[in-house]
Amino acid sequence: MDLKDKLLSSYMAFEEKIDENSNLHELRNQAIKNFESKGFPSKKEEAWKYTSLNAVLKNDFSVFPKTENAIEFKDVKKYFLHDVDTYKLVFIDGKFSSFLSQTTHDGIDVCLMSSVLNKPKYKLVLDTYFNQVASKEESLTTLNTAFAKEGAFVNIPKGKVADKPIEIIHFSTGNESAIMLQPRSLIVVGENAHVQIIERHQSLNENPVLTNSVTEIFAQKRAICDYYKIQNDVQSANLIDNTYIAQKQESRVAVHTFSFGGNITRNNLNFYHQGERIDSTLKGITIIGDKQHVDHYTLVHHAQPNCESHQNYKGIYGDSATGVFNGKIFVEKEAQKTDAFQQNNNILVSEKATINAKPQLEIFADDVKCSHGCTIGQLDESAMFYMQQRGIPKKEARALLMYAFTDEVMESVKIPELKQRITKIIANKLGVNLGFDL
Repeated sequence: MDLKDKLLSSYMAFEEKIDENSNLHELRNQAIKNFESKGFPSKKEEAWKYTSLNAVLKNDFSVFPKTENAIEFKDVKKYFLHDVDTYKLVFIDGKFSSFLSQTTHDGIDVCLMSSVLNKPKYKLVLDTYFNQVASKEESLTTLNTAFAKEGAFVNIPKGKVADKPIEIIHFSTGNESAIMLQPRSLIVVGENAHVQIIERHQSLNENPVLTNSVTEIFAQKRAICDYYKIQNDVQSANLIDNTYIAQKQESRVAVHTFSFGGNITRNNLNFYHQGERIDSTLKGITIIGDKQHVDHYTLVHHAQPNCESHQNYKGIYGDSATGVFNGKIFVEKEAQKTDAFQQNNNILVSEKATINAKPQLEIFADDVKCSHGCTIGQLDESAMFYMQQRGIPKKEARALLMYAFTDEVMESVKIPELKQRITKIIANKLGVNLGFDL
């Protein structure tokens, strides 16, 4: 039985066990029908032209873990941002770990998606937000909707500021020979509210993992949300990350994606503007080698006037690694005075490394300021020579140049402890000690 058939047969048993309102049953049924019709995406689809899941789908993934697993904090401490106090939502093989988590309902909600799905007091939240911005057509998103059961729920009410960052961490123990996980998260940032969130998916051994994650983010008027994704998993881990963001008037949302590890990583990042004077920021750093594959697929849909978006993705590719950047800016006729910027710069440090870049602009308004650019090249040999002439060894000179290449993204990270952590990961990926902390 292939994975698609296993999922379809598992859905019938899954649906029978869930006690939810009839509207959600219907929504799930429509979602699974869409997946049954479309199946897993293939390279025949334009959006997946450079990314194939065929090799991944050959694994015999367990859809539901057979046993509940525990983890000792000392064994996973290094994956937390322990330099600063944070709220924590930790999931082990798809199940919530109360032992490793720190939740709250004191002024803000940092808790579980299952609460929203199952408790009557959250019915208004469910009806207002759940599956309202996520795609009803994209096959992997609808697959996640059909099986949505657990994940993070963060609600920052009107006028509230989260007093500390929130970490969302998904661990895979590897106790199954291969496992598929489908976390579903909902983030609601109220009017004039502010939150910082850090998300990570981490395998604890080399058994294959396929994570199909969906996150919906709603930013109300003048809300601020800074979201950081750390992707530094083992080379048997595969991540499909679908993030959908709806922004109201004068809100500011920034998503930083740091892709350093894993086998295949696909980031689908979709911004939808639902008011004027909105600011959207999409930035990323990718540093991979071996046969790793990272695909960034972005969309910013400008539907209202006087809004801004800023995309800046940097990639460094070694060995036989493959990178993909497919970024789209869509400007509706009504979205006059739009200011949209998109930049993708890449360095190939190996003759076998590959980058496929496809920046796109679709503009139907006539009073806009839009630009996009893409560069692909090698390290500047003259700069290398200059640094070596001043006593910097070649390896360190290469590392410093590559770090400087990424610094334009790093400088906009607003959590100092996270900035230090990312700096150390970059140094480790480049194989040197940069000799400084930020």
